[in-house]
Amino acid sequence: MDYNTEGIKAIRNEDYEEAVKAFTEAIDANPDDPIGYINFGNLLASIGREEEALKAEKFFQKALTLDPGSMTAIYGLAGLYYNLERYEEASRLYEKAIRGGIEGADAPYMLAKSLERTGKLKLALPYMQRARELAPDDLQIRLSYGILLASMEMFGEAMEELQHVAEHDPENADAHYNLGVLYAVSTQQREHALSHLKKAFTVSPDHIQAREVYNMISQSEQ
Repeated sequence: MDYNTEGIKAIRNEDYEEAVKAFTEAIDANPDDPIGYINFGNLLASIGREEEALKAEKFFQKALTLDPGSMTAIYGLAGLYYNLERYEEASRLYEKAIRGGIEGADAPYMLAKSLERTGKLKLALPYMQRARELAPDDLQIRLSYGILLASMEMFGEAMEELQHVAEHDPENADAHYNLGVLYAVSTQQREHALSHLKKAFTVSPDHIQAREVYNMISQSEQ
């Protein structure tokens, strides 16, 4: 029996207890195979609790002692560190994964987010741009790219990205909020700023920041 395959099927069926059993069997049957440890690490990391996260770290590290070049283990550990807000460690591992051949937009996107979290905006920009090039239809990447551009005061480029997101996802509160702020700080078009801010807290009533900025701009005009 392929216990790893059974464990992955159990995860898809949200039968996590069965997944634990299957991955345990996989490790017991092949203790020198890193795949079982990686799968168990991913399972524990997905639970989201700190106790399980610490256990997941040990499984990923064990996998890497067995296969130091396992990009799957490195990528899993990077994601774990990001979720634990250990952004410096996450960024180093995401960069290593990219250099090791991990493909797709997610890796440069997550590296950019990790660098952004540590205040390294200039270093984050080319990776976010690369993610956008690889996945131009991914609105979350386009939104994050627009926000990063705005943070670096590249207002024209930021406006294009955020407008693209708002046009393709009119109910995206974060896109409207950031567009509203961008109009307020970089143009004289206060009516556009107010319109987008109002849209943000209309779509998402718990968007307190949008409402606060809206009220501040409204009061400043009186």
